[in-house]
Amino acid sequence: MKIRSFLKLVEIQTKVASVIPFFIGTFYTIYRYKTFNVNNFAMMLVSLLCIDMATTAINNYQDYRKAVKKYGYGYESHNAIVRDKLSERSVRTTIFALLALATAFGLLLFLNSNAIVLLIGVLSFFIGITYSYGPVPISRTPFGEVFSGFTMGFFITFLAVYIHIFDSDIVTLALKENMLSIQINLLELVYIALVAVPAIIGIADIMLANNICDIEDDIENNRYTLPIYIGKDKALMIFKISYYIIYMVLILLIIMRIIPYACTLALITFLPVSKNIKSFFQIQTKKDTFVLAVKNFVMINGALAITLLLGEIITVI
Repeated sequence: MKIRSFLKLVEIQTKVASVIPFFIGTFYTIYRYKTFNVNNFAMMLVSLLCIDMATTAINNYQDYRKAVKKYGYGYESHNAIVRDKLSERSVRTTIFALLALATAFGLLLFLNSNAIVLLIGVLSFFIGITYSYGPVPISRTPFGEVFSGFTMGFFITFLAVYIHIFDSDIVTLALKENMLSIQINLLELVYIALVAVPAIIGIADIMLANNICDIEDDIENNRYTLPIYIGKDKALMIFKISYYIIYMVLILLIIMRIIPYACTLALITFLPVSKNIKSFFQIQTKKDTFVLAVKNFVMINGALAITLLLGEIITVI
């Protein structure tokens, strides 16, 4: 398989949806907890990218195998298997290789941390596979936005924090005399969850925009997504309002001083994001406007990651 075909198969440009939450969690950790574990950072990054690429490849493979409508942008141009005439065997080999790498580095990360990392990793792994594979993949149901947003937005951000502070009692799991107990610092966990909100909603909105653009094709291909159940108008309204929630949460985080005042600069993204929302309301197609949801995600969460790092730099200076 050529590199160009591989990058298209795994849709490498969409990996920002997992990498940016990873860096948000990392920079938040450096700012709030003043610590950084370089080995855990590297192992999680490799495992994260591999499982994300594998999930995307599985999704494209399943779309290719189950497609009813075998013409148009989504099939002939968007799917690398059709466009580059890839053999099913080479695609399966690539998927298994990525899953093996993700598992190997995930186990190394567990051995260098604790069981919480393993549990969340296994759960994320399971959701990632069932999202695209199985009798009824999650991506073909009305729950795709919730699972993709929470898994990639919260789990990645949380783990990106936890791998550096796993020994600080934020979340601990203990087995003593056949009794399994778990202790959670609820306040710190809530703070991490709030910091993850922009990523959670941003990723969910990418999925939502994708499904809005594909309503007609999805009906034909027996994919019963959220916009099909609630209708395009309500889906568009959720798409719009959810972005406003992001900015309200950011303002709350700044006021509560959970994130640095430098993050106020991230609020400037409201102007271009609002413009993109208006453009998406005018026309919803995979070819023309779907990318606006990706741009919104990158602008909001990229700005948050950068300003978190900026806040730490200012603190040090």
